[in-house]
Amino acid sequence: MSAGEDIETDVAIVGAGPAGLFSVFACGQLGMRSAVIDALPDPGGQLVALYPEKPIYDIPGRPRVRADELIDDLIAQGAPYRPTFLLGTSATRVSEADGRFGVTLCDGRTVTARAVILAAGLGAFGPNRPPLAGIEPFEGASVHYHVRRREDFSGRHVVIAGGGDSAVDWAFSLADVAASVAVVHRRARFRAAPAEVVRMTTDPRIALHLGWQLAGIEGTAPVLDRVVIADMAGNRQVLPADALIPLFGLASDLSALQGWNIEFEGKCVRVDPAHFETSRPGIFAIGDLAAYPGKRKLILTGFAEAASAAEAAYGRVFPGQALHHEHSTSRGAPVGADPIQTAVTD
Repeated sequence: MSAGEDIETDVAIVGAGPAGLFSVFACGQLGMRSAVIDALPDPGGQLVALYPEKPIYDIPGRPRVRADELIDDLIAQGAPYRPTFLLGTSATRVSEADGRFGVTLCDGRTVTARAVILAAGLGAFGPNRPPLAGIEPFEGASVHYHVRRREDFSGRHVVIAGGGDSAVDWAFSLADVAASVAVVHRRARFRAAPAEVVRMTTDPRIALHLGWQLAGIEGTAPVLDRVVIADMAGNRQVLPADALIPLFGLASDLSALQGWNIEFEGKCVRVDPAHFETSRPGIFAIGDLAAYPGKRKLILTGFAEAASAAEAAYGRVFPGQALHHEHSTSRGAPVGADPIQTAVTD
């Protein structure tokens, strides 16, 4: 699929976190095609962007599973239904005509579908970028706002900026494979778990620069050579680096959904808990985005909501056709796991 093509499908899924990925499987089980839209460059939502190597303990049947492993399994589970992934782009507005929705993407393309499932969590996520002049040409090659595979940093000189759990966790993890790891934090205290901070301060593999902040980068884009840091007095240091990982969190943005003519409840979308339909028929909301009495913001809750929303969407995709519920054990395993069609917007 070329980057400029419009897409026609049965269900447009906005958000590639756990709930959105399971929606691919839930829709596929009912014979519906899906296209998944996400602003991040990789599927997985916050799990992959913030803590891919963190263990999760509350997934039924999985006493312990790493976040990135769970995402890989969800992708594999939905792969036989050949979803189209539209990554690195966001949904900006929606129109409706002749029983179909047209979801416009920020790159100008349109996804046409009979139903929409919003699984956008707290909104489209993007990194909080450090205010460094000329950083854009280095992004993706030398400057990274999340780590997908630590092996990508094997043998590299890495500078991590930030003071939260992600900064501490990745300092430990990358110290196992990188040539060097330096952590830059503008305060003396970290926001991470105290026990982990103590462990980091005594780890000889990690160089700490506390009371310093990023001041500049040097190199020939996209190859980074050095990172410049400065303290509050204006003193400067130059750190050798061929990889910079600023971990200042992700900024969430729900503003694009404000014009979708759906009812909000604070920063969430109000839904009917029977079918998870929003105030606009044919548009459903699940996962952390959905609000209803008794809501529990858990991954497993999002899975159940995805299944219910898919069943409700069936009536719009196949109007007039009765839905005969079948367990997956009766339906049988999906056959022919075709490669996922992926269109990434650079």
